[in-house]
Amino acid sequence: MTLLTPQASLPSSPEADRRRTRRAFRHDGPPAGGHGPGDDPPAPTVAGQLAELLFDGDDRERIHGPWRDLIAKETFRHRPGLGPEERTAQAYDWLRLVNDTAGSAERLADDPELLAGLHEWAAVVDGGGGLCTVASIHYNLFLGSLLDHGGAGGRDLSDFTALRRTGTFLCTELDHGNDASALETTAELDPVTGGFVLHTPHPGAQKFMPNTSTTGGPKSAVVAARLLVDGRDEGVFLFLTPLSDDDGLLPGVRVRRLPLRAGAPLDHCLTAFERVLLPRTALLESAHGRLDAEGRFHSSLGNRRKRFLQSIGRVTMGKLCMSGAAVGAARAALAVAVRYGDRRRVGGPRAGERVPVNTHRSHHGRLLQALATAYAMTFLHRSVLARWSAQRAHPDAGQRAEAERLVAVAKGWITWQARDITVECRERCGAQGLFAANGLSEFPQYIEGTITAEGDNLVIWVKAAAEMLFEHQPSDRELASPGGAEQLTDVRHLRELLARAESLWQDRARAQLRRGPSGNPVERWNSASSAALEMVSVHARLRAADAFLDAAERAAGTEARELLRALCRLFLLQQLREHSGDLLAEGHLSAEQVRGLPQLLDDVLRGLAPHMTELVDAFDLPAAYLDGIPLAGSGRVSLADYSTPAG
Repeated sequence: MTLLTPQASLPSSPEADRRRTRRAFRHDGPPAGGHGPGDDPPAPTVAGQLAELLFDGDDRERIHGPWRDLIAKETFRHRPGLGPEERTAQAYDWLRLVNDTAGSAERLADDPELLAGLHEWAAVVDGGGGLCTVASIHYNLFLGSLLDHGGAGGRDLSDFTALRRTGTFLCTELDHGNDASALETTAELDPVTGGFVLHTPHPGAQKFMPNTSTTGGPKSAVVAARLLVDGRDEGVFLFLTPLSDDDGLLPGVRVRRLPLRAGAPLDHCLTAFERVLLPRTALLESAHGRLDAEGRFHSSLGNRRKRFLQSIGRVTMGKLCMSGAAVGAARAALAVAVRYGDRRRVGGPRAGERVPVNTHRSHHGRLLQALATAYAMTFLHRSVLARWSAQRAHPDAGQRAEAERLVAVAKGWITWQARDITVECRERCGAQGLFAANGLSEFPQYIEGTITAEGDNLVIWVKAAAEMLFEHQPSDRELASPGGAEQLTDVRHLRELLARAESLWQDRARAQLRRGPSGNPVERWNSASSAALEMVSVHARLRAADAFLDAAERAAGTEARELLRALCRLFLLQQLREHSGDLLAEGHLSAEQVRGLPQLLDDVLRGLAPHMTELVDAFDLPAAYLDGIPLAGSGRVSLADYSTPAG
């Protein structure tokens, strides 16, 4: 196994290195004191090459540049002493800065990569959870739903695109969360006026927990309600509904603030409607449901559940936004933890000696494993986002269901991994990591929200598991006969072993389903569900490994390519550890290989340890952000970094 060695000379200033890298890729002029006319631009550093791969290459400036520059502004630095109400108001103030930066709100809402990129960077900053939440609701669920239902051509959206009115999205109810298709809010067609009567029939049908208060200014919502025509239930559709104006809530709109939730202070509320009158144009129509001039209902879909899913189609893009936010938060947490590990000194082996805590395998090993996972999360997110963007650009009904399933699987895996990573990073920073000024303590709480938002992870994985049990065909390439431990240094072989583990779990789930009681479908599924969910978990990691390997092959330089391969090797060895018993039993691993796994992992960690700073420098976080975090700056952390004047 070839071990990596540290670069002969690392950049003295990561931010200067990033500036040089961007110039080298964009060819926008020489760095200060650099090459002159006719000279070749300096070769990008390894960290620069990694950053190009992490951040969409040639599209980096379009997708990420505006948001990275935005969060570098002073207004996004930590402000001590803000209460929940002030932080909620701050989220709406920041939303206006996002709107100014976007230029065109419609373009932002209609560009999956740009919208997901916003979430990646917004999640990084102090209180970014609140900003991510209001941005996701306004641009994706609200404005995106209007655009997807022909809003750009038939409605005046200027109040929403200029943020004179903030948009929100009301779907789930107190009694209907994961079964939102059974929601009970009604919108009854009035045959006299041609409009609708929006009504909450009982307390359990109150909308839970949208941001519907008057904080942030006047608001409108798209409300999911059951369309009733001549007493017939035609299914759930969306209705554009004004909630408030400059004077407060509008007649018939009842809003009650919910208690503060941890992680992202926002104006979460219970919302009810008391026979609110809406115009005919309130109904968001398309082929899946529309009314003609005589009030007759027409739909291209005979199934009411399919109509509901078509109405809330923006939830798929919302999953990608949640994945992007989780990826961004995880990378930021790692950047802080690695930098602090370089600065934090502990007693060395000799009297009076002080060494960085990152020197110790017990410390840097955990961070390196988290780094490997964060790179895999990022590359998986990129590949899934590209797949969804292609599906939107060139719709293919035959491929849509698989693309939606992949988005759901990725969202579940990415957000769960992000929670683990941010908890690990906080722990590695000790008590210092508990202070809000260091930006670590709130990440896990915010990520809890991404785990539940746009479809609870476990629920969407159960749906994916049921579909994949028979629709999905795992890789069945021939594996080489198991040999010695050195065979496990081949990342392609490791990838095939993981694919074989996926196949084993699928076979196990199918067998358990067949053995289940024939007259009890719930118990039959219970028998198979654990194995089927493990199949989904392995599938997510396999797709992440494929995206990782693809990125490594695209690396511009040999050193960057080898670094990524080593990091991918670490990722794959981590994943295979828990499946080694099955793979040994099935003859895909030898006893020698299983016994050698711990040493192989240790060898990879040893080779990667000198490159930790390089790996987080590639995350390209703005210097202004890092300088504003006591643990991530240069020099010793002092009490002055935390203290505020008393009185």
